[in-house]
Amino acid sequence: MALPLLGALVFSAGAAQVLAEPIGPGNAQQIASVDGIDLPVFTYRPSGCQPRFLLLVFHGVGRDGGPYRDHARPLADRICAIVVAPQFDQKRFPRDEYQYGGMTSASIASGASGASTTSAAGRRTVDLIPELVRWARDAAGQTELPYILLGHSAGAQFVDRVAAYAPVPATRVVVANPSTWVLPDTKTAIPFGFDGLGTDEVEEKALRAYLAAPLTVLLGQDDVHQRWLAQGKHARAQGDNRYDRGTHAFHAAEEVARRNGWAFGWRLIEVPGVGHDAAAMFGSPQAVEALGLDGGG
Repeated sequence: MALPLLGALVFSAGAAQVLAEPIGPGNAQQIASVDGIDLPVFTYRPSGCQPRFLLLVFHGVGRDGGPYRDHARPLADRICAIVVAPQFDQKRFPRDEYQYGGMTSASIASGASGASTTSAAGRRTVDLIPELVRWARDAAGQTELPYILLGHSAGAQFVDRVAAYAPVPATRVVVANPSTWVLPDTKTAIPFGFDGLGTDEVEEKALRAYLAAPLTVLLGQDDVHQRWLAQGKHARAQGDNRYDRGTHAFHAAEEVARRNGWAFGWRLIEVPGVGHDAAAMFGSPQAVEALGLDGGG
């Protein structure tokens, strides 16, 4: 179905869901109806093992769900996971709706006067994840299958906004080589911090949940070039390149958690000799480590 273009997306609460086709072994593609939004979804199911996880993979700025599904296949084979790679097209999901998850000042203000995360919920792309997971589990034929979120580049920016602003009970959230981060700061405005979510109490609660999340910062040590690197004022303030920005975000988060005595669930894992390359990142030994799994069948 066609989705109208807005400053923020329209979500059709209670919209009829199209039943998912079963995900069989090998590569496949179908359309997922998620909260009334039709998304192309590229899937892969390993043969010869009982799936242990759903691996939801979020593509980069090229809007190429199929290639990203393929990049994740070696990783899925290692851990026996079903890959589900949705594709967010540029027309319906420009930067603010995809990379930033719909988390702009306008989307928050649209909820109500004095809006909080709760009042704005349902009008943001980050809110699609629970329905996408439900669809994927139905298609996998396993309604309680644990899931992992894995994003690279633009997709990593999106996954980081999910972790910060609409956390979900994923086994792990892997944020690989994004241009920008949500910093652990209630004085930096969304979508780069927590200022603007609501009251001081709302913002602190969201920040604490973000720091406690099972989040892996996965960085290519050679991702130090400028191609497709976000260059706005807030982005440049985070560092000169993706590697610097990622290490800065991790250590800032670690320090805020330590200073306040809060739980800290993040991990930092670096991939030597790899730059801004999704296939190399996902195919590295460090990728399995990033998932917090042993890679067994």
